[in-house]
Amino acid sequence: MQKVTILCVGKLKERFYADAVAEYVKRLSRFCKLEIQELPEARLSESPSPAEIEQALSEEAARVESKLPKSGALIALCIEGQELSSPALAEALNGFAVSGASQLTFLIGGSVGLHPSLKAKADLKLSMSPMTFPHHLARVMLLEQIYRAYQIQAGSRYHK
Repeated sequence: MQKVTILCVGKLKERFYADAVAEYVKRLSRFCKLEIQELPEARLSESPSPAEIEQALSEEAARVESKLPKSGALIALCIEGQELSSPALAEALNGFAVSGASQLTFLIGGSVGLHPSLKAKADLKLSMSPMTFPHHLARVMLLEQIYRAYQIQAGSRYHK
């Protein structure tokens, strides 16, 4: 069974997001060993300067780096990533498994994104959409798409 880790910068605060995450964690338990790790988000002023944003991204990157597994595939969610259909994501995840990646790690940055060094390490940069979503909602959307990918791989009708 494949291990899937979701590394999230920022903690869920709203119950409705937590409830949705819990539902997908339950659904995914038949397909993978899922772990969600929340890391603290750097505090920023109301109108942060570019230097303040860079400092925050660097701090967050250091925390993320300490949690990255030594092997497996790294998938970073970022706006400049590829937009994939659900079947294409299922194919990409299957491709990682076929190539021997028994661990998939997804990165979800905080409100100002991910440090470029983390994006550079990614085996896949993935964009959910050209639209902007709160990173808490992105977590729910990602979990649903991972679930959908496993359903597609299993030949289920869920994805239609």
